[in-house]
Amino acid sequence: MSERAGRTEVWASGDAYEPYVGRWSRLVAREFLDWLALPPGRRWLDVGCGTGALSQIVLERAAPAEVAGVDPSEGYVGDAQALPGPDASFDAVVSGLVLNFVPDPTRAAAEMRRVARPGGLVGAYVWDYAGEMQLMRRFWDAAGALEPAARERDEGRRFPVCRPGPLADLFRAARLRDVETRAVDVPTVFRDFDDYWSPFLGGQAPAPGYCMSLPDDRRAALRERIRGALPIRGDGSIHLIARAWAVRGLR
Repeated sequence: MSERAGRTEVWASGDAYEPYVGRWSRLVAREFLDWLALPPGRRWLDVGCGTGALSQIVLERAAPAEVAGVDPSEGYVGDAQALPGPDASFDAVVSGLVLNFVPDPTRAAAEMRRVARPGGLVGAYVWDYAGEMQLMRRFWDAAGALEPAARERDEGRRFPVCRPGPLADLFRAARLRDVETRAVDVPTVFRDFDDYWSPFLGGQAPAPGYCMSLPDDRRAALRERIRGALPIRGDGSIHLIARAWAVRGLR
């Protein structure tokens, strides 16, 4: 477990992370790397590397000279608010789906700038929790309708930084220049309702953690409310999108 955003979130299981958002986060990482469009042979730092999804895409698509990763979770090392390593030591400093979980994102952005070389790139992306990260948005809309107290755990409310304006402001406050943001949309196609619902039973991350905190009858009521609201096609499949907001700037 790691203490993030003022509460304990469980981020310890790669097996639980993969069916929940890992499979979609890799799609976003590919689009993000294409947007950064850095030439090969660069030194990269992945801040909050977790299970290594973004690092793996950097290795596959960016032909780096080196990729380093830091993460504060059990089994990893490093802290986004106090990055190891000297000033100006990386060509690209990136972070995927992490900044909103850091207690002080302003300090994290400043640290990312510190370890980037002059002219180096700093970039990050986070889920659009309040908007078009639809698999989570459908969950929290249903949970809040059934139990208003659930709204305080809704990531769309908890993480106001996960919007283009606040992300750009965060990078400008870190004294990065030429700051840009963009939406990254990827398809999330579920075979059937069970393919959508079962990852919420893994207990990993805020929404699954809330789901598994419910007694059986309330969890069943939540499941059926979500099932009734999803756009389930004739073959049983469910076609949604996952949107992330990406930001980049130069030191």
